[in-house]
Amino acid sequence: MGGESFLPPPSSSNEDASFVSQDLSNVSLKSDCSSGEEGLDAKRVNGESGLHFEEFSEVGYLNISERQRCKAYADVLRSYEDLRTRLERFEEGKRKILSYTPGSWVENAGGMCLKDYSIPKITSLLLIGPKGSGKSTLVNKTSDVLEDSVFASERAQVSYGSSGADATYFLHEYIIPTGFGSFCLYDSRSLSDDSSENVNVFEGWMTKGVRHGELVTRKSDSLCVKTQLKCKARQSCRGQIRAINFVIFVVNGISILESMGSDDGTNNGLTQMIATTFNNPFLSFKDDKPVVVITHGDLLSLSDRAKIRVHIAELLGISPTKQIFDIPDDKDPATALTIIDMLHYCLERADRNLPGNDQYMSKISNTSSFLARRVLLVVLVMAILLQVLFSTIAKTTTTRMGGATRTTPKLHVDWREIRHLWLGDNY
Repeated sequence: MGGESFLPPPSSSNEDASFVSQDLSNVSLKSDCSSGEEGLDAKRVNGESGLHFEEFSEVGYLNISERQRCKAYADVLRSYEDLRTRLERFEEGKRKILSYTPGSWVENAGGMCLKDYSIPKITSLLLIGPKGSGKSTLVNKTSDVLEDSVFASERAQVSYGSSGADATYFLHEYIIPTGFGSFCLYDSRSLSDDSSENVNVFEGWMTKGVRHGELVTRKSDSLCVKTQLKCKARQSCRGQIRAINFVIFVVNGISILESMGSDDGTNNGLTQMIATTFNNPFLSFKDDKPVVVITHGDLLSLSDRAKIRVHIAELLGISPTKQIFDIPDDKDPATALTIIDMLHYCLERADRNLPGNDQYMSKISNTSSFLARRVLLVVLVMAILLQVLFSTIAKTTTTRMGGATRTTPKLHVDWREIRHLWLGDNY
């Protein structure tokens, strides 16, 4: 199941295992599934079988939306426990990602085959998110998981502290694994608080493509910042333009939790910005919208992480267990396997939504044009036959009125026009 984090495997230290078990055993649904002063506290059974929850249908005082929220919350909690059984599949999942090539997971739907698609040399996944969401950290963690080198330094620069400055002003392409991978992550500048600025940037990226070293500027940037960036842009190396094949939306779990607990509405701007950005049509591929990655979960309790996933799922209208991936800043098998699941989801949908190549689209266009001309010709011929029929009937039923004879004009058919419609513009 995608979008889930895993409990440490048996090989983990006893201290880590006991910590997670304790965290799981203290999870309660009371704060989320409550009515008045009463609450719904799930039945928990610790042991090898993991967590077991009561049937929510037995709770009569919850309305439908509250029951759905409780069920989603319970499903997310179960997912953390269920992942224990999938840890042994990590190497298999990693091999599948490393063996991926663009187009290799195409479904061949609608009678199309691989040659009918426009296959990129490298599948490009775009990372977007608010300031401090953890995009650069995700790049480093993904690279660490697939390259498996303890001596490799961090590839993407990560900002620390609360200075409020952007760490990324230029698009950065990171091929995974380094140098010979078949897909890449594009680290981008943080989202603007002005949604209109984000729309303009997204439209350019999704319609014209992106390239390594491209400067990302905004109208809201100060004159000093613009001057400094222009000087740096002259020294930047711009690479090959690549089309974006799928989008990963990264959000800070701590910021989301703070906005959830804000009663005065001070943090509602973040929630609104996330919802507006996520639903931007430029970021969708047909019916597939971006995946959501939640970061900084290592600083939160497991119950808080579950609440955040359910909250985002309700906000964006997506599955909390299949399209939302909880990736904390931990170096453990749980996080590594979640990254593999996230990549599998993205690459699979990137291949599923590949556009048709020029030759195939031209063939479809020519076929459609040919069929349209034939249909039009059939309609014209039927209309002519009907007019001839009605004209004949009218002539055989003419009568004299007041000494005058009423006749129907002869039907004129422009056969040159019909031939033009049949043969097209070449005539």
